[in-house]
Amino acid sequence: MKKLRYHYQNIKSSFWFVPLLIILTGIGLAVGFLYVDISHHYKPTGILRFIFSGSANSARSVLSSIAAAMIGVAGTVFSITLVVLTLASSQFGPRLLRNFMYNRLNQTVLGVYVSTFLFCLIILNAVKGSEEFTLVPNLSILFAIVMTVVNIVLLILFIHHVSLSIQPSYIIAEIGRELEKSIQQFLVNKSSGAGEDSANAIFEIKNKLKVRTQVKSPKSGYLQLIDIAGLIDFAENENCFIEIRFKPGEYVVKNVTLVEVSSEGELEKSKIRFIENYFVLASQKTIYQDPEFAIHQIVEIAVKALSPGINDPYTAINCIDSLSASICRLTEIKFPSKFHTDQHNIVRISTIPLTFEGMLNTAFNQIRQFGAGSPSVIIRLMEALRTVHEFSKTKKQEQAILRHAKMVFTTGENSFQDSHDIADLQNRYNSFNIPSNSTL
Repeated sequence: MKKLRYHYQNIKSSFWFVPLLIILTGIGLAVGFLYVDISHHYKPTGILRFIFSGSANSARSVLSSIAAAMIGVAGTVFSITLVVLTLASSQFGPRLLRNFMYNRLNQTVLGVYVSTFLFCLIILNAVKGSEEFTLVPNLSILFAIVMTVVNIVLLILFIHHVSLSIQPSYIIAEIGRELEKSIQQFLVNKSSGAGEDSANAIFEIKNKLKVRTQVKSPKSGYLQLIDIAGLIDFAENENCFIEIRFKPGEYVVKNVTLVEVSSEGELEKSKIRFIENYFVLASQKTIYQDPEFAIHQIVEIAVKALSPGINDPYTAINCIDSLSASICRLTEIKFPSKFHTDQHNIVRISTIPLTFEGMLNTAFNQIRQFGAGSPSVIIRLMEALRTVHEFSKTKKQEQAILRHAKMVFTTGENSFQDSHDIADLQNRYNSFNIPSNSTL
C-alpha cells in the first residue's frame, strides 16, 4: 500500500503532471463552453455589445490574436526557464535542477499558456458565419479574454519568481523547508520501533530460525523506499525475521544481498520475489525516506560555492546557517529504532537507522574539508557547532558535536596563514571547554 502511495506521489510531483492536467482541463472547458453557447444562444444587449463579439469575423480576429499571443509568450516562458536551468546547473550543481523543474508555479505558467492556446484553437474552429448556419460563441470568447488577463498576471508573477529562484539564499531556504518537512514526516512519531535492548531477543530469534535466505537486489540503483509495514506483516505471517542491509538513499548493486531472511524452512521463489516488491530502486535519490538527501543538496551548494571557479564564501556561510538550524532541530527528536516489532511486540525487522551523528557528519564533513582555505567559512562552522552544542540533549550528541569542533579547529590551525584568524578560531573553540586530555 505504501509503495502504491509512493508511486502516486511520484506521478503527482512529476514535471509533466501539472501542465498535462491544466491542458486537459482547458480542452474540457472549451467543450463545456461550446455546449453552453450552443444550448443558450446568448446574444448581448446594451453595453455588453461592446464587450462581446458581434460577428463571426470579429470573433475569429479576437481568438486568433489571443492564440498567437499565448503561443508566443509560452515560447518566451520556455526560453526563460531554460536559461534559469543552465544558470542553476553551472552555479549550484545539476542535481538541484529538480527544484526548478518541479516548482508548481513554473509548471502552472507553462500549462496555462498552452491550455489557453488550445482553448482558443478549439473555439476558433467552432465559429461559423454562413448563410445556412451562424455560431458566435460569445461566452467562450469572453472566457478567453478573461484568461488572457489572468495570463498577463501569471507572467508578472513568473518573472518575479524567476528573479528570486536564482538567488542562493532563496534556494537554500527552499531546501531547508524540504528538510524540515522530511524530518517532520519521517523521523517524528515513528511507530513500530523497539528499544536497542532488543539485540539479545534478536540473537535468540535467529538461533530458533535456523534457515538463512539471502534476497538479492533485482537491479542496480538508489534505494528510494522500504515498505516497513508491509515487511512486518509478511514476517509475521511467515514467522520469520528480516535483516535489511541497506537504508534509503544508499546505492545498491545488482545481485548484492539486499536482505537476509531467517525462517523455519526454505522460502519459495514466489515469496522471495514478494519481498523484492517491498523495495523501490531507481536511478536517483529522493527525499521521501531519506532526509539526508536534502542535507546533501545544501552541502553541494556550499561545496560548489567554495570551488576555485566560483569562490563565494557568503553562499557557503548561508548553507552553514541553514544546516545548523536543521541540526538543532534534530537534537530534539527521537530517531527511529533499529528494530521493528509486529502487533504482538515480537521483533521482526532489523534496519540500518538514521542517527544524529550520521546526519551531523553529512552536514559538516565536506564543508570543513573544502573550506579549509577560507577562514571565514571555518570560523562560521565553529560558531554553528557551538550553537548546536547548546541544543544537545544527550551525551552521544555532545560527543559527536565536540568531535566535529576538534576537527574544525585542527583544519583551521593547519590551513590558516594569519595568526589573528587562528586566535579567533581558538577563542570560539575554547568556549566548548573540551578537556586537554580528551580523546574525541
